[in-house]
Amino acid sequence: MGDKIGVACIIDDDSVYVNLVKRIIEAKQLCKNLLVFENGKNALNFFEAILTNMNQESIPDIIFLDLNMPVMDGWEFLAQFTRIKNRFGKIITLYIVSSSINPLDIKKAKSISTVTDYLIKPITITELESIFSMA
Repeated sequence: MGDKIGVACIIDDDSVYVNLVKRIIEAKQLCKNLLVFENGKNALNFFEAILTNMNQESIPDIIFLDLNMPVMDGWEFLAQFTRIKNRFGKIITLYIVSSSINPLDIKKAKSISTVTDYLIKPITITELESIFSMA
């Protein structure tokens, strides 16, 4: 594997899922830094603060976004993030990670240019390793 991913980000309110993915990422040393937000609003506030402070080191290389969350769901976050993503000056790979197997959700997600792919929970260790090796 080449350079390790600098920063990865999980936006998800499911603490069991988040803890499992965190443990896999840490055990496999897939990235140097991992950010976790329990809803889209907290994540969006963070990204807007990065733009204000121009703190390039904090910009994630990869984002794992859940759809169903309180406060601000994944769809709302995606709409807001898509408006500002080009201002970061780097490519950010974004995956929707959801337990929804609704074909309409999958089709809608894949139609958004910001979304790299739609993954159905739970993500396997092999899937995570593959995603991190491609990013």
